[in-house]
Formats: sequence, structure tokens, C-alpha cells
Amino acid sequence: MRLDKLLAHMNYGSRKEVKGFIRKGYVLVNGEVVRDDDFKVDEELDEIVILEEEVTFKKTVYFIMHKPKGYVCANTDTRDPTIFELLDCAQRGLFTIGRLDKDTTGLLLITNDGTLAHELLSPKYHVNKTYEVTFQGIYKDAFQQKFKEGIVLEDGYVCKSATFELLDSQKGRITIHEGKFHQIKRMMSALGLKVVDLKRVAFGSLHLPLDLLEGSYRELTEDEIALLREKEKK
Repeated sequence: MRLDKLLAHMNYGSRKEVKGFIRKGYVLVNGEVVRDDDFKVDEELDEIVILEEEVTFKKTVYFIMHKPKGYVCANTDTRDPTIFELLDCAQRGLFTIGRLDKDTTGLLLITNDGTLAHELLSPKYHVNKTYEVTFQGIYKDAFQQKFKEGIVLEDGYVCKSATFELLDSQKGRITIHEGKFHQIKRMMSALGLKVVDLKRVAFGSLHLPLDLLEGSYRELTEDEIALLREKEKK
């Protein structure tokens, strides 16, 4: 892993700032001054010191991103840009917990903690996902009961009970407990409604921060990680 990328990831400054620290001789690797910012290090084995402070590498990391439109939730893609192109992180083995469609925005979780990801996506837990949806068509009062009973998709699949709060004539907030392919678009389509905009605003008890701009990300706080671990078994 590049030394400058590691130090930037560990919040010792921007990539430009840590490059300056390295070139000025402020960084030691295994007791030796290193002045090449692209010097390769083993983050788990090498002893790295910057400005007389030892760097402790985190084995597990947790990020929250405000996903923008136009990006796909894949590590690599030959046609579209991926959300990992927005992530300036040296950590290996990162993946998203669940996916958002290319044209869906909002809360996206990124980690290398496979255990937490499995638990959050496991059907034995009631982990809510809440979305704000803008749609075309006329919403009828009778739809509320359909959401409660479980909407039947075009392929015959019966969705689990969901809740829908109508915010205005063309906008609502929907909470589901599963994550089938294009599920919300298919649920709305089954009611004769067309989704024109979709944004995830909450995952479990964790809500999308109001100050997290679209296309930006940050590490989760310890309190936010604790919120994600609050799961209710069936």
C-alpha cells in the first residue's frame, strides 16, 4: 500500500499534506526516514511513525456515503463509474452493505466487516431501510392496506409488510425490511405508480446526516456503529 495513501486514510492530513510530511523527512518506516510518498508499506507489519507519533492501522473500517446518481455499487465496472472512485481510502477488502441502483441516491454503508454486513442483511433480523420516493400517478388510500399486507410483484413474489407515509401528492416515505432487486420500483409499479426519484434516508436506526453532501463520505462514529448493531431478531 502506498505510504501517502495510508497516512491520508488515517487522517494525518490530505494526500497533498502527507506528501509534504514525507518529503520533508517527518515519516519513519521501521526506524528509517522515508522520503518517497509512493513507498510501499505493509500496514499490518511495518512500524510507521509520523511527527513522532506511531500510526495504528484500523483493521475494520466503517464509512457512510451520500451516494450520488450515476454511480454503481460495484468494485469495478466497464461501463459506469463506481462509488469506490469517490473513496480515497487505502483499506483493502471494502464492499457496500447492500446496493443502491445507479439512479438512486442516499445513505450507503461501506466496510470490510463481513460479520456486521451479514447480520444487517440477514432475513432473521428486522433491519429497516427507509426511502423517500417521488412518483408519478395517483396514490389511493386503499394502497395503505396493500403495503401492510404485502404487495405482490409482477413475478408473483409477495413482499413483506411495509409502511408508506404520504408526504404530498407525488412524494412519500417508504420503509421496507428486505432488499429484493429494484424492489421499491417494482412495488410502486404494481400499484400503477412510476418512481421518478429515489433516495435512501435511513438504514436501521442510522439516518443520513443532513450535513453530508451528495458525493461525500466520512467514517462512522462509535455511536453510529452501535446504532447499526441494534437489531431485533424475528
